[in-house]
Amino acid sequence: MSEQISLDVRIDPSSPVPPFEQLRAGVLDLIARGEILAGSRIPTVRALAAQLGLAANTVAKAYRELEAEGVIETRGRHGSFIKAQADSARQRAGALAVQFVAQARDLGLDDAAIRELLDKAL
Repeated sequence: MSEQISLDVRIDPSSPVPPFEQLRAGVLDLIARGEILAGSRIPTVRALAAQLGLAANTVAKAYRELEAEGVIETRGRHGSFIKAQADSARQRAGALAVQFVAQARDLGLDDAAIRELLDKAL
């Protein structure tokens, strides 16, 4: 299973934009900048709500919107993941990279060893 990533999204409580929309837009921005790759497991609703100081219902609403847009998918008890876009080679490659790193960590390799393997492959 993929390691859960952190969502570095800032919520401005004084903004006229509702917090759920700020979160939704923040996730989309992270994806667009390549900071979150397809296949990445995102925090649970409760964990992200605690991290951002938001109500769980606010985070759940943002996740529902992202899921309706085809940006994330929920895989039951396995969690929620960034969904690959059908027309994006970069997203597919990112999903493969996430999968490779997860499998390499399962084999007991640390990040330095994984980077070394990737450098050799390039």
